Amino acid sequence: MYPAHYSPDLTPVVPRRFRLVFMILVSCFALWGLLNNMTDNLVPAFQRIFTMDQSRAGLVQVAFYGAYAVLAIFASILIEEFSYRTGVLIGLGVYILGALMYIPACIEQSFDIYFIAIFVVAGGCSLLETTCNPYVLSLGPGKTAVRRLNFAQAFNPLGSLLGILLAQQLILSNLNPATAEQRSVMSPELRSEIINGELFWVCAPYVGLCAIAFLIWFFFLRSGQTEQDSSSASGSGWLRVLIAALFAVGPLTALYLIYPEMDKVHWILLGMLGPVAYIVLVGPYRSMLGALLLKPRYWCGVIAQFFYVGVQIAVWTWMNVYCQRELGVTASNAAIHYLIAICLFIVCRWGATYYMKKYNPASMMALFALTAVACCAGVMYLPSTALFSIGGLPFSANVICLVAMSGCMSLMFPTIYGIALDGLDHRVVKLGAAGLIMAIFGGALITPWMAQIIGSTDSAWLALTRGFDATWSVDLKTSSQALRAAFVVPAICFSVVLLYGLIFRKPTSSD
Repeated sequence: MYPAHYSPDLTPVVPRRFRLVFMILVSCFALWGLLNNMTDNLVPAFQRIFTMDQSRAGLVQVAFYGAYAVLAIFASILIEEFSYRTGVLIGLGVYILGALMYIPACIEQSFDIYFIAIFVVAGGCSLLETTCNPYVLSLGPGKTAVRRLNFAQAFNPLGSLLGILLAQQLILSNLNPATAEQRSVMSPELRSEIINGELFWVCAPYVGLCAIAFLIWFFFLRSGQTEQDSSSASGSGWLRVLIAALFAVGPLTALYLIYPEMDKVHWILLGMLGPVAYIVLVGPYRSMLGALLLKPRYWCGVIAQFFYVGVQIAVWTWMNVYCQRELGVTASNAAIHYLIAICLFIVCRWGATYYMKKYNPASMMALFALTAVACCAGVMYLPSTALFSIGGLPFSANVICLVAMSGCMSLMFPTIYGIALDGLDHRVVKLGAAGLIMAIFGGALITPWMAQIIGSTDSAWLALTRGFDATWSVDLKTSSQALRAAFVVPAICFSVVLLYGLIFRKPTSSD
């Protein structure tokens, strides 16, 4: 897939006969990138709308990333029994269903219904990611597979950027400025009217995107199968898929109804046992799982992906707070630093994709990970004195390192994905893809790990930044010392990715 020493390669990344399908698949990559970043902004939105604490509003992330973990195995079974095309169709259909559930949630002004709707929307994204990534790998020769996936993934952050802008312009900008205290003394009628208006703008972008999702769905409905894809629409195949669906959603539904107050992280972790039990009980899938576990390149890739996705979500979640505390800027100005980081992420992904035709992708990823570890050290220890300003927006050495970290992350997800699946049998690849998508659950676990350090005054990690300001900010609920110390977590995560890139930088024997 990627020889040890590269020479310029003129092989087209996407063969001509697959280009139309590839272009439409790219729109799916942009769609779930848009939904990921738009959903991130629901945490502060719901916190204000429903006047709830941060931990309850954070259930949005648990629902979103939990759905990825629970439904990825089902998606792999779906495309194994039928085809990639079927996976895309059902994934888009599930997204549309979840988005339409925002309407009754808005009418009932119910966070619980929103929680379920977000889970269903993310379930559609999980089906799409599990399907589209190996689908892209299959659309051409193996030696250009990692480049092809990086190229497709390059459109994901473009969707992310659009999601941030949509959330800011449609959701956050339409929140009523009334505080929790002011809302508590309002009449029920006035408060309900305000909440109804706010929730309308929460619904609008999700429901509006249904039109785009339907157009993509209609294209795949009318398109034929590629020769790389296969379909076996037999009765037994449908039966196996239905049973797998029951294993995926049955335990979750039962737990939700019987123990509604259960900690939602525990709920997700227990829910993941259903799909795992299915592949253990069914002989063919059990043998596939055994084959995957015998491949260190694969299961180490799942671990690396877990830490990578976790660090991406964590760094972007706390970037705004870090910039506010270290530079003394407002939240809206700190958001501009975030937008710059996303733009750098996009530029570096495109650049990395180009240079992969000359250099080993695994070695490039190891270099980027090493640079990211150095950036973490800069975020922890460099001064916050402004070096220069652009349009009144200040930049210090530590914040420059924080923004640069996004550029380092740019090629990691698709490169880990391609390396981990390198050399696997085409049938095992589908189940392998599910494991790599399940690793996205790292986003729901690494972020709270950083949060514990950020919100602590006595964490053992604070010893790493003992000499920095420990003054507690009432508004941000943290100190400079705690914020800086928390970036030891990204350093650990990037070190895992660095080790993976170094250990598995050579191709498999099957190449």
